[in-house]
Amino acid sequence: MSVSTAIELISREAADGAVPASTCSPDLVRDPWTIDALPMPQYGPGASMADPAPPATPRQGELPEEYRTASAEDLDRRIRAAKETLGESVVILGHFYQRDEVVQYADFVGDSYQLARAATERPEAEAIVFCGVHFMAETADMLSAAGQSVILPNLAAGCSMADMADIDSVTECWDQLTELFGTEPDADGRVPVIPVTYMNSSAALKGFCGDHGGIVCTSSNAAAVLEWAFERGRRVLFFPDQHLGRNTAKAMGVPLEQMPLWNPRKPWGGTDEQVLQDSRVILWHGFCSVHKRFTVGQIEKARAEFPGVRVIVHPECPMPVVDAADEAGSTDYIRKAIDAAAPGTTFAIGTEINMVNRLAAQYPQHTIFCLDPVICPCSTMYRIHPGYLAWVLEGLVGGRVLNPITVPESVAAPARVALNRMLAVRP
Repeated sequence: MSVSTAIELISREAADGAVPASTCSPDLVRDPWTIDALPMPQYGPGASMADPAPPATPRQGELPEEYRTASAEDLDRRIRAAKETLGESVVILGHFYQRDEVVQYADFVGDSYQLARAATERPEAEAIVFCGVHFMAETADMLSAAGQSVILPNLAAGCSMADMADIDSVTECWDQLTELFGTEPDADGRVPVIPVTYMNSSAALKGFCGDHGGIVCTSSNAAAVLEWAFERGRRVLFFPDQHLGRNTAKAMGVPLEQMPLWNPRKPWGGTDEQVLQDSRVILWHGFCSVHKRFTVGQIEKARAEFPGVRVIVHPECPMPVVDAADEAGSTDYIRKAIDAAAPGTTFAIGTEINMVNRLAAQYPQHTIFCLDPVICPCSTMYRIHPGYLAWVLEGLVGGRVLNPITVPESVAAPARVALNRMLAVRP
């Protein structure tokens, strides 16, 4: 059963008074275009619904009525017909966290690292339709071939984590750090600090890293990227996800006391000069609202109910959760671990619910369940709906590029430097 279907069933039962609601928000049953129509930008129902959306958060214009009122069967027919007409001129990329109703049409499915590579592998396609979120589409635009259009079906599919670090705040932090550390390399040629941005960040921050000797990382290659950075710098400024940075550096042997947290809303990030001087990794005060939901208590409950359960969580989870799990790894790591396991293995997984449910359906020989019993998908991935996909594909059939994502070359050029460094560092 897909997450969307489960949400509808649970919400109907809850409305009838039969069972308590088992989703994080009853608004998940609403079509995403109703959220798009609200007067102020917001991430929408789901894991990020309590995160404040910046005023500049991209908004999606009104979806034409024919797509809003079409049945699921009609949208399926129209999407498949448009794909057949377009043939090799379009490639659809789908992230693991995308809802089943959309990801079923993807030519490539993967994590952000895999999809960044996939964006470079079909240069003959005229358009790339990215069923993911805004920063992923920006990355595809910067890595794709000249003349290729990158399309995001719903412009409101952003990322609350990515919005937790903006170019002005990071630049202000950098200016304070370089004032404290200076910029001259040491006797071994290492500079005082190297910026590392997680893939889940704006093109502007990727460009910042490219301009300042830094690099991009994903959850797949974070350890290899930190090794790259430590070879070139005495310390790292890691943004925007504190948990991925902390968990990765801790596994590499960096003591917690050498990983201060920088809060951009506080003077000197809420720390002090001596702590910064002694640091190896300066962590930005950001997080993923999906992975913040997982707890040690959920792991303990899974172990009590399923003795011998194998617990795998994403490294964006808080450190105590990662420490309590058997393993931590990227979404692709999780998929590969399940694929390689002996039949009959029981897995408790700490990552986005759409992916967990899809894995459970794809590997019926195992018992696979999400650590969080409440169905609460990624708010922004959930903004992509078959109606939007049908709209942009039929637009291409008619010769129109709808919702293009274009990064200005002044930003894209340095960002490509940081991205190409990432692509050269194999996990």
